[in-house]
Amino acid sequence: MNRYLKWLAIAVLASNLSACGYNEFQNKDEAIKGAWGEVVNQYQRRADLIPNLVNTVKGYASHERETLEAVTKARASATSFQITPEVLNDPEAFKKFQQVQGQLSSALSRLMVVAEKYPDLKADTSFRDLQSQLEGTENRITVARQRYIQAVQEYNVLARSFPTNLTAMMFHYQVKPSFMVENEKAISSAPTVNFGK
Repeated sequence: MNRYLKWLAIAVLASNLSACGYNEFQNKDEAIKGAWGEVVNQYQRRADLIPNLVNTVKGYASHERETLEAVTKARASATSFQITPEVLNDPEAFKKFQQVQGQLSSALSRLMVVAEKYPDLKADTSFRDLQSQLEGTENRITVARQRYIQAVQEYNVLARSFPTNLTAMMFHYQVKPSFMVENEKAISSAPTVNFGK
């Protein structure tokens, strides 16, 4: 009889552990790490394209030095940022990572505007290929970020929902930061278009 109670207690304990969500937290955490790895991979791909892009533009638009330096500086800042697993759990470090990548995106946008002023540059095959690769990479960054956001959302819902929130508290599973829109106010209102002038 005592032996049966022991096995019954083990069975009840095992079922409670599986119902508490511990394994689900492990799965969701690994999904976040995988999605984050893809985000970092795409940002690195973009950073690797920039030197060739800057050198190509430099050949045609050497007097656009300020823009070229801004892109180079933003790339240096983005690649020097230490991307560690702790970034995923530190909202401030995550925000800093976002800011650095946002500055690089902004500098690249300015570079593309500069390129529009130079028809010879736009006609250059190398530039067009690099521009196409950059556009593709930006699209892959968007997809990777969306997947990361979705993985974080699923994890955070698990961490905040009962009864798994008890497991989260017991094992110190914290809510993870996600990508935020930096210029939410600017994009929430429609632009004014005036064709009268």
